[in-house]
Amino acid sequence: MAMSCKDGKQPANLDNGKYVRYTPEQVEALERFYHECPKPSSIRRQQFIRECPILSNIEPKQIKVWFQNRRCREKQRKESSRLQAVNRKLTAMNKLLMEENDRLQKQVSQLVYENGYFRQHTQNTTLATKDTSCESVVTSGQHHLTPQHPPRDASPAGLLSIAEETLTEFLSKATGTAVEWVQMPGMKPGPDSIGIIAISHGCTGVAARACGLVGLEPTRVAEILKDRPSWFRDCRAMDVLNVLPTANGGTIELLYMQLYAPTTLAPARDFWLLRYTSVLEDGSLVICERSLKNTQNGPSMPSVQHFVRAEMLPSGYLIRPCEGGGSIIHIVDHMDLEPWSVPEVLRPLYESSTVLAQKTTMAALRQLRQIAQEVSQSNLTNWGRRPAALRALSQRLSRGFNEALNGFTDEGWSVMGNDGMDDVTILVNSSPEKLMGLNLSFSNGFSAVSNAVLCAKASMLLQNVPPAILLRFLREHRSEWADNNIDAYSAAAIKVGPCSLLGSRVGSYGGQVILPLAHTIEHEEFLEVIKLEGMGHSPEDAIMPRDMFLLQLCSGMDENAIGTCAELIFAPIDASFADDAPLLPSGFRIIPLDSAKEASSPNRTLDLASALETGPAGNKSSTDYSANSGCMRSVMTIAFEFAFESHMQEHVASMARQYVRSIISSVQRVALALSPSHLGSHAGLRSPLGTPEAQTLARWICQSYRCYLGVELLKSSSEGSETILKTLWHHSDAIMCCSLKALPVFTFANQAGLDMLETTLVALQDITLEKIFDDHGRKTLCSEFPQIMQQGFACLQGGICLSSMGRPVSYERAVAWKVLNEEETPHCICFMFINWSFV
Repeated sequence: MAMSCKDGKQPANLDNGKYVRYTPEQVEALERFYHECPKPSSIRRQQFIRECPILSNIEPKQIKVWFQNRRCREKQRKESSRLQAVNRKLTAMNKLLMEENDRLQKQVSQLVYENGYFRQHTQNTTLATKDTSCESVVTSGQHHLTPQHPPRDASPAGLLSIAEETLTEFLSKATGTAVEWVQMPGMKPGPDSIGIIAISHGCTGVAARACGLVGLEPTRVAEILKDRPSWFRDCRAMDVLNVLPTANGGTIELLYMQLYAPTTLAPARDFWLLRYTSVLEDGSLVICERSLKNTQNGPSMPSVQHFVRAEMLPSGYLIRPCEGGGSIIHIVDHMDLEPWSVPEVLRPLYESSTVLAQKTTMAALRQLRQIAQEVSQSNLTNWGRRPAALRALSQRLSRGFNEALNGFTDEGWSVMGNDGMDDVTILVNSSPEKLMGLNLSFSNGFSAVSNAVLCAKASMLLQNVPPAILLRFLREHRSEWADNNIDAYSAAAIKVGPCSLLGSRVGSYGGQVILPLAHTIEHEEFLEVIKLEGMGHSPEDAIMPRDMFLLQLCSGMDENAIGTCAELIFAPIDASFADDAPLLPSGFRIIPLDSAKEASSPNRTLDLASALETGPAGNKSSTDYSANSGCMRSVMTIAFEFAFESHMQEHVASMARQYVRSIISSVQRVALALSPSHLGSHAGLRSPLGTPEAQTLARWICQSYRCYLGVELLKSSSEGSETILKTLWHHSDAIMCCSLKALPVFTFANQAGLDMLETTLVALQDITLEKIFDDHGRKTLCSEFPQIMQQGFACLQGGICLSSMGRPVSYERAVAWKVLNEEETPHCICFMFINWSFV
């Protein structure tokens, strides 16, 4: 480290090369200080020198240089570690790709051989009809190729025979050519990708295969994957009924597994399985499974009421240690889900390998990657919660929703009689396990005393609306489907308590704020807290509305993901909820029934009215979208739970039916408005460049801006209304108009304005002007408002405002001006926020 000498004097620790030689004690002191404060200020460095006499002969400038070099070395070390980790990932991924290439070459060779065989067989067809000896030769050859299974029974030797055969068949699927695999669209291999995902083509049942890298040791990977209920949300239970050790050091387990039904329209599935765990000669760990059937002469399991016995064909996990740490894993899921047992409209759900890949195969990989990331990073996340605790909350939300949706009798659920219509099913549960912990006092002081839980559930078929778009709308615009006009629901809610006020708007409703809590690595699932502002739970709340909080789980919002189930599950919580807080989940599940890729645009505006389709390009994208998704179908399942007092059962049941029916009606209206076919059928009713009202407003905005500020708002010289609207819509600054009322609300915004407010044209009308400003902004606006009305405009200094989601937005400056109509009377106030960005 270079150092200048003052007055010709040279410190004792400075050698002839003018470099400081620090003693070990000095280095130790500096390192200790560095860990406390890596970037100290000048005052802090001088204080440190005074506190540490051993550094008294070192100049402050040299201390500064030492810290600069130390930070540089730390940065280089971290970058070197990162590059080494990436190199290890790329090396392992390259090995995976080479193995995949070898497997594909074998598959090509096999297909070429089969093609030649079938050609020869076709050419010899005429000879075969004349000479039956050929048929006998082929037949005898086929009998010779059929493997002769040794006798099997429930003895350890018989089970080991089944296990070894399962292992062989699984390995032929994982690394061989037993199944023709087709790479799943959109899945590109890379160091940061989830892995190589493939689905079956032309095999019995449905099958999916995955290869990936995880930063966990093989034994830990095996431990996680064996605990299927911890990562497979549809798994209700998995019981190990028997464990048998084998001579080669492996284990054979007999399992009984139950899966939840994803909708009210289909029965649940169960499996009677054999699981074989062993270690191969190369050190790889293998876990393979298959269903036990009567044809194998092995142990049997009688059928269980309300469950359809499905079959798992040889499946499992091949886990190999990776150089430098971690594991390379091959996953195969192969099932026959007995689609004959469900209505015909639902059969694509049980016949789709893509759905299996999304729900099971990729879920396993995501769980492993999530845990690996948690191990390598900090133990605490948002709100001071540990990742394991947040994952447990997500699991409890999903499991609680599945329990309510399925309503198994062994969990205490019983069906109530209907009211003459079968559209909504009512279940009641008064078991102690279900009610444990529900009787809590909420932050508003209202004690929820309940001794039963009621669930109202229903399913509906949706046409031509992408699940991801519909779910995103339901998440962002709660007021569009939460109905507060049901008197019976309001009366019951007051008597029952706040625990049952799930998304309703009793009394007043001030809007919602989404507070992020956690998300998975690929952002396919979000855990968040929803703050419902100004909720009225009682007559006293009408005077001073209180806030309500929901814990919400959201998944499936990626429009490009194929076969993804979209879910929005929520449960009321206290403002300071604990990790073991009682949850009563409700929500929506949307399951796509068609595996065709949805050609939707991720930037499509969620606009119910669709009043501002600007430009030919916008119309073209809407038309293409409609054409590509015209046959899209999905099934939505709705389930809402309510805690109540037993003597209120009939009253609450009537309220719940009416409430769920109102939600169904609202969802149908929203789905129809979001349907591309609906948008396309109404496109001819309006001008291709937007409604005449929108064009007129755009012209008034530009004319008023020119009148009051003396300059043009838009650079375009064209005077056409369509061109003005199009240019205003695509303006880089956020432009928005609000009404001239006692409580101004927004009536228009361009695309930048909608992006800044994180809203849509429809939901824009629910946002008040004062809601987007903080206290300082509101005071400034109040002081400038008279000037706007008298002078016609005002320039506002830069500051902070809030989006509809509660995110802070900074802007460099803002301009507000009065918009005049044709009669020169004020129509609205227009704001333009310049150079805005999210903080």
